[in-house]
Amino acid sequence: MRDYDTSVAFLGEWGRFQVIVFFMLCSTILPNGTSSFSLVFVADTPAHHCLVPEVNLSQEWRETVIPMEEVNGELARSQCRRYRLDKVRNLSEMGVVPGRDVNLSSLEQEDCLDGWNYSRQLYQSTAVSEFDLVCNKRWRQPLTVTIFFLGVLVESFFSGVLSDRFGRKPVLFGTSVIQSVFSLALLASPSWEVFCVLLFCSGLGNISNYLSCYVLGTEILTGNARVVYASIGVFVAFAFGYMMLPLFAYFLRTWTGLTMANALLGILYMPLWWFLPESPMWLLSQGRVAEAETIVRKAAKMNRVEAPEKIFADYIINAETPEETFVQRYTLLDLLRRKRVAATTFIMTFLWFSQSLSYYGLTLNTSQLHSDPYISCFLSAVVELPAYFGTCFAVRFLPRRLAFLLTCLVSALSLFFIPLLPQSVLGVAVALEMLGKFAITAGTSILYFYCAELYPTGLRNTSTGMCSMGSRIGGCIAPFVLQLNFYVKHLTYVTMGSMAVLSAFPLLFMPESFGRPLPETLEQMPKTQRLKCSCIARREPSKHVMESKL
Repeated sequence: MRDYDTSVAFLGEWGRFQVIVFFMLCSTILPNGTSSFSLVFVADTPAHHCLVPEVNLSQEWRETVIPMEEVNGELARSQCRRYRLDKVRNLSEMGVVPGRDVNLSSLEQEDCLDGWNYSRQLYQSTAVSEFDLVCNKRWRQPLTVTIFFLGVLVESFFSGVLSDRFGRKPVLFGTSVIQSVFSLALLASPSWEVFCVLLFCSGLGNISNYLSCYVLGTEILTGNARVVYASIGVFVAFAFGYMMLPLFAYFLRTWTGLTMANALLGILYMPLWWFLPESPMWLLSQGRVAEAETIVRKAAKMNRVEAPEKIFADYIINAETPEETFVQRYTLLDLLRRKRVAATTFIMTFLWFSQSLSYYGLTLNTSQLHSDPYISCFLSAVVELPAYFGTCFAVRFLPRRLAFLLTCLVSALSLFFIPLLPQSVLGVAVALEMLGKFAITAGTSILYFYCAELYPTGLRNTSTGMCSMGSRIGGCIAPFVLQLNFYVKHLTYVTMGSMAVLSAFPLLFMPESFGRPLPETLEQMPKTQRLKCSCIARREPSKHVMESKL
C-alpha cells in the first residue's frame, strides 16, 4: 500500500492550492497569539494604596497617612495599610505636624477599610482593580489565571478525541466560536466569581483551535511545505498575534476594551469555513475515500496539474476482503493499551508539562521585567521569531531528540545564571531571561512537530491533545510558581531551570521520527533508538520500514 504522501505527490509541494491553504490556516492562528496572553494585561496588578476618603485632613497628614515600608531594599508607600484614620483626623484637627510633633512609628495602623486607590499611569482598569484582587485577596490574582488554564486543560482532554472522531475543521471553528462568545460575555461579569466561570468557559475554546489548525496543516500539506508550515508558519503567525497584544493593550488601556478586541478578532476569520478543506488524510482514516479524492482533485485543478484516474485506489474498502481495508479506528485507550506507546505518551506529556511551566512562567512575568509592561511584552513576543526560524533549521537537519536537548541546555544555563547577577546589571538579567524564553519557545515548537510525527493519523489529534494536557497543567501551575519570588528571591528561575534539566533525561527512552513519513497506523510508529550525537542525521528512505511489533 502506498502512503498518503506518495499518493498525492503529483500535486507538488508549493502549488497555488498549498499556498492558499498555508496562509488561510496561519491567519486563523493570529487570534490565539493575542488571546492566550491577554491576561498579562487583563490580570495585571497596578500600583495601589489605601483609599483615603474626603475627610478633614491637613495637606501634611493627607500625604503621610499612607505609611512607608521597605520593598526589595527600597522604601515605598504601603499597598495594604494606612494609619488609623480617626486618630490621624484628631491629630490633624489639633494642629499636630507629622514627623515633627509625633513619631509616626508609634501610630496605630489599619487595613484599607474604604477600598484602594489604583494608579492610572499604565492602565485605566484591569480585572484586579475591577474586583479588588489585592492585599488579603491577592491570592485570587494568580488563581484567576489558573482558572483560565484549567479551562484549556479540560478542553485539551476532549478536543483531541472530538477532532479525531468528527474532523479537524469542525473542532477548529467550533472552539473558536466558544472562545469569542464567552470572551464577550466576560464584559458583563457582575462579580469575580462570575468572571472566573466565564473565563473558564473562554479557556475551553482557547487552544484546541490552535492544535486542530496545526494538525490540519500537517496533514494537508506535504514535503517541504509541511516542514515550513509546522516549524515556521504556525508559530510565526502565533508570534505576530502575540506582538499585536501589547499594541492593543497600549491603545485601549482597559481590560474590557482589550477583551472585546480579542473576541472580535476571533470572529473575523469565521468566513474561512467555506474555503478551508477538511484533511484528506483524516477522511481516508475514516473510510471516506470519495470525499478525500474530491478535495485532492480540486487541489489538482487549482495547481493546474492532471490527477490520476484513481488517486487513492489502495484505500478503497473491499467488503470481500475486510482485512485489507485501510480504515483504522482508534480510541484514547490505544495510547495506553500498548506498553511502548503508553511510555512514549507519558514521557511526551512530561516534556510538555516542563516546557509549558517555564514558557508561561516567563511569559506571565513580562509585566515585571521593565517599568513599561508594553515594551516587556513586545520584547517577549519578538524573541519568539528567531526561536521559530531556528526551529525550522533544527527540524530540517537535526534529529528531534538532539534538537530538543540543545534547547533544554540553553534554557537551563540562562535561567541558572540570573540569580548570580548583581542588582546593578538588570539589563543583563533581562537579556538572559529573553535567551531562556528563546530556548524554551524553540523547544516547545519542536515538541509540536515531534508529537505530530510520532503518532498515526487516527490518533494524531487525540495524542496531541493528550500530551498537551501536560502543557495545560504547567500553565495552571505557572502563576503560582511566579509567587515563589515573594518568599525566596529568584526561586522561580531556579525552579524553571531545574525543570529544563529534568527534561533532558527522558529523551534517552524516546523514539526518533526524523526522516520518516507520517505514520498511518500504530504499527508504523517509530521505535526507540540510541540518541545520536552527530550534528546532522542521515535521512531514511521515505517508505514504511517499521514493521516490528510494538
